Amino acid sequence: MSPGSCQLIGLECIAHVQIKVESHRYVSDVFSFLVVLDLASKKVLIVYAHQSSGSFNSAAKDAAVEVLTAKGCTVEVSDLYAMKFKATATAEDITGKVKNADHFCYGEETKLAWEAGKLTADITEEQRKLTEADLVIFQFPMYWFTVPAIMKGWMDRVLTLGFAFTHEKRYSQGIFKDKKAMLSFTTGSQESMFSANGINGDMNVTLWPLQNGILHYCGFQVLAPQIFWAPSHVPSEARATMLEGWRTRMQGLLGENPLAFTPLDCFDGEKGYQLKPEVHEKHAAKEFGLTVGTHLGKALPPNNQMKAGV
Repeated sequence: MSPGSCQLIGLECIAHVQIKVESHRYVSDVFSFLVVLDLASKKVLIVYAHQSSGSFNSAAKDAAVEVLTAKGCTVEVSDLYAMKFKATATAEDITGKVKNADHFCYGEETKLAWEAGKLTADITEEQRKLTEADLVIFQFPMYWFTVPAIMKGWMDRVLTLGFAFTHEKRYSQGIFKDKKAMLSFTTGSQESMFSANGINGDMNVTLWPLQNGILHYCGFQVLAPQIFWAPSHVPSEARATMLEGWRTRMQGLLGENPLAFTPLDCFDGEKGYQLKPEVHEKHAAKEFGLTVGTHLGKALPPNNQMKAGV
């Protein structure tokens, strides 16, 4: 083979490599474009409960709006205090007459009102936001180991029977099974106090009623909570680090895997929704229970309500 031939082959090889590189760049660019396009179609609802615009919660909410909007998401905020959102679930949530005024049952009456389009405007507006949202973030300061009353009122009044759940459609088969939701909140106590040996008890246990009993009950894929431990008791530099960590997490938030819950079909509906014998037997020799709530009398699975994949 002549030197010229080698030279020609070399040029062909270089050209081939260049084509492969350019093709890779093209595929990468197309993928990036599709990711951006996908994010642009995502809608996020932030249900926010804090009275002060100078609070850490406000800063966390603003960071979420800024980062998610920059990533192409459409973000709506329900600022409950600014809206003066009604916190009590009462007959006044229904326009017109109720079916049984003498024995008023909020769940049944609001189901009928929802079906007839007779819920009050503040509820229907929040239900609209929720229907359109792909991700819901609840941003709040933890009050008495749970959400503030105004946010609990939002849950009581907006997540009505029929709209958010039914007897047949709940938990893993719930109405919102294609949506994601998460809690983002501040605590007044430091992290060690919410540990298995801490005076406040295990935070995983504290979160079970909210994340399983409300969010997962309605079918949401529940993302791991964003917990800001005692920001009012740490230096400003530490608070800045907390916010930066939240900003970093939001870069991939919509792609995160949800927390693990036991699927509804693992329970026997004809026997009081007890865990099916075959499921129980499968986990009989395991060290930990299935979840914080369905623990089978075993040790609780570590971080079951705080980290995905455990």
